Amino acid sequence: MSTKDWIEKDYYKTLGLKKDATPDQIKKAFRKLARENHPDQNKDPKAEERFKEITEAHDILADPAKRKEYDEARSLFGSGGFRFPGAGGAGGTGGFRTSNMGGGINLDDLFGGAMGGAGQQSGGIGDLFGTLFGNAGRTGASTASNRGPRRGSDLEGEVTVPFVDAAVGAQVEVRINDEAPCAACRGTGAKAGTQQRVCPTCQGSGMRSRGSGGFALSEPCPDCRGRGLIVDTPCPVCNGSGKALTARTVKIRVPAGVTDGQRIRIKGKGTPGANGGAAGDLYVLVHVTPHALFGRKGDDLTVTLPITYAEAVLGGQVDVPTLDGGSVKLVIPPGTPSGRTFRVRGKGIGLPAGRTDLMATVEISVPKRLDADAQEALRVYASLAREADPRSDLS
Repeated sequence: MSTKDWIEKDYYKTLGLKKDATPDQIKKAFRKLARENHPDQNKDPKAEERFKEITEAHDILADPAKRKEYDEARSLFGSGGFRFPGAGGAGGTGGFRTSNMGGGINLDDLFGGAMGGAGQQSGGIGDLFGTLFGNAGRTGASTASNRGPRRGSDLEGEVTVPFVDAAVGAQVEVRINDEAPCAACRGTGAKAGTQQRVCPTCQGSGMRSRGSGGFALSEPCPDCRGRGLIVDTPCPVCNGSGKALTARTVKIRVPAGVTDGQRIRIKGKGTPGANGGAAGDLYVLVHVTPHALFGRKGDDLTVTLPITYAEAVLGGQVDVPTLDGGSVKLVIPPGTPSGRTFRVRGKGIGLPAGRTDLMATVEISVPKRLDADAQEALRVYASLAREADPRSDLS
């Protein structure tokens, strides 16, 4: 992306945010707008273009380093060009003064001579601002560095997994939307059968010098928008951008123990890098569907275990279901109250450090109906047990 694009495009406005928006606000705004304008959901012909703009804005503002560069670029150049503190406009007297120098001062010459000796003179003021614009400000031999390796952008996706897969880990497929070189123009932005040409204004450097207040400053070339190349006949498929929105499926490994709403990072599964650069990363938001039987408390697995009144009073052995579909025996001591929790070691969630525990909470099951014999037996029990009033402390 050219420096001029950064100057002209208001990414905060694109996402409906203020300049001081927090990372969470940026993420929330992007997700809302992306869902509304996704080509698969919104059939408006302009939705795809809006989706691209939203994605581009998010790629810049969600990356702290890129956001800082973007803010600095707009601060320096967004109001009609860079100005030194105290420097006047055209014909002004502030800033640097000219003395015994006919005409203005070319800052490229000034800084170029000051920063390099014979045979190793630097690229001038363009070098000073080069890192700010991804080296887009360098000219001449420095232009080659613009074609060096560049890391790809990070991508985001979402996936929904069953409770058991989240507990023990599983391989799943994630469908993500990404930008790839346009197949029709092979990424050149030019219509098939035509070619790009070197911008005659900047000679392919992407920058031009402009006099301002006695100085000659470098700025993005207005004719090629800082690209150094001009497309006379844009590709009708990508409108000259050289990129196309594509959907692809990525297989990822969901780690054991992932929780609902957790965001996991898959290194190297983002947008491929340019010129041999490393690929970006993929960040996946995981949603976990509830289980009909099991729950979770921290890293432990939980289950509610119904027992009969007789088992609670007399004790016994009961089967406890486990996550793998089997069961284990649990000894219920005599006199176990409803709500007591038992720990079954090593039958919980399969974390990398080892399986956690299964916490089984017993719940006495009260029968809704008893036949006459059972009711009579219960009355005999009540008369023989002569239990103390359990509500005596309430009075």
